[in-house]
Amino acid sequence: MATVSIPACTSALLLDIEGTTTPITFVKDILFPYIKEHLEDYLSTHWEEDECKQDVHLLKKQIEEDMKQNRACPVHTVDQTVHTDEEKAIREVVENVLWQMAADRKSTALKQFQGHMWRAAYASGRIKGEVYQDVVPSIRTWRARGLKVYIYSSGSVEAQKLLFGYSVEGDLLELFDGHFDTSIGAKVDAKSYERIAERIGCQPEEITFLTDVTREAKAAEEAGINVVVVVRPGNMELTDEERAHYNLITSFSQLQLTGHA
Repeated sequence: MATVSIPACTSALLLDIEGTTTPITFVKDILFPYIKEHLEDYLSTHWEEDECKQDVHLLKKQIEEDMKQNRACPVHTVDQTVHTDEEKAIREVVENVLWQMAADRKSTALKQFQGHMWRAAYASGRIKGEVYQDVVPSIRTWRARGLKVYIYSSGSVEAQKLLFGYSVEGDLLELFDGHFDTSIGAKVDAKSYERIAERIGCQPEEITFLTDVTREAKAAEEAGINVVVVVRPGNMELTDEERAHYNLITSFSQLQLTGHA
């Protein structure tokens, strides 16, 4: 695949994570299975800690909300009161978390709890964030040429910082000027990219967004942002029309900076 030139007016690069900086398999085959395998042990170990109690409280509120809206949910409700023994209460949380994950729920309660479990795993060295080999040298080059680099991912900002802070290549957080997650808006909504441009302090046309998801690329384009679609192993296949429409790269090293010092 040939090199792709980004506009000379570009002052910032906005990067997706899954399928762009990091293999999709890392999330699917490492992060999510870790939660399922260590869920009960984690709860047993941290059950009496304030953070864990708060996580369980949020999960309980989520169940109540689901029941109000007649969404399917586990039969049990999470209960930490004295009449429920600890093992039974933990079992109920386990059932709820596994159910939410199986249903691919994106609830704040689930995301926060997963984030706390991953934080413990990263800190202990059980998990290291994966990045493609072309990512770090390319970002260093871009920064040396005066470009700012930001992350925009559906994973929470905390989860993003864990992945890059405890990566296979060490602590990479110094490479990024900021992080955005869906608290700024959905990645398929053009308004989200307008808000990011405003937050960064530049015009949309001064930003180049790298992603593997064409729905996100379309939304960014609608906001006036320049887009490059990243083609990596295991990513969603592109249609012929998408291949014709978008600038494509298989490695960050193919991105050519024209008109930058």
